[in-house]
Amino acid sequence: MDGTVKWFNSAKGFGFLAGDDGSDCFVHFSVIEMDGYKTIRKGDRVRFEMRAHEGRLRATQCKLIQGEE
Repeated sequence: MDGTVKWFNSAKGFGFLAGDDGSDCFVHFSVIEMDGYKTIRKGDRVRFEMRAHEGRLRATQCKLIQGEE
């Protein structure tokens, strides 16, 4: 699914994504697919997979898609 970063706290390593379908999804730095320091910023366009975890949606993979479109 594609979406936008709602917010991400780099110091704590987590945040939320807004899917293009209107869903909100928790994201942890450990699922961000990039080299080096794994962080994303508010407004970044991302592609992600999500799964239900303990009753909430959680990203299982996340990568930046800016520049692909």
